[in-house]
Amino acid sequence: MSLHMIGPGKLAPTLVNAVIEIPFGSRIKYEIDHVTNLVKVDRVLSSPIHYPAEYGYIPHTLADDGDPLDILVLIQGATYPGVLVEARPIGMLRMRDDKGQDDKIMSVAVNDPTHAHIQELKDLGPHMLREIEHFFLTYKNLEAKDVQSEGWASREEAHAMIEQCIKAYRH
Repeated sequence: MSLHMIGPGKLAPTLVNAVIEIPFGSRIKYEIDHVTNLVKVDRVLSSPIHYPAEYGYIPHTLADDGDPLDILVLIQGATYPGVLVEARPIGMLRMRDDKGQDDKIMSVAVNDPTHAHIQELKDLGPHMLREIEHFFLTYKNLEAKDVQSEGWASREEAHAMIEQCIKAYRH
């Protein structure tokens, strides 16, 4: 099945499909080529840090930066690029980079019982949220690229962003 056939999920924005591009712990930034569906190496991070969660996108969305909406997924262990995970959005990290607004939806894997109790950001430890924000504020430092955080936003704001990006994709 082509990745183009996978939508955002029948229950979006409450539950969404997340296509993983970069597994937890990786320093390699993979991207899925939306023409060939092949996984390609975009670059190796210049900073000696790794992705703090599974990282990918919600299919059939269009964010302000012209790409599908970014999503982080907490799940036990690491998956691999191209894996489809059903995820429950719990909030959003508002970010800006050299291309403009670059928000990231924070979510947990629906089928992971260790995260079943997590419904919103306050259910995560505050240190985890600081780690994730710190990663995105620093991972491009050695590339001399400016990244800014506008802080964490609620689950409801994340849902609204997902709906906005689904509408933008359809128009």
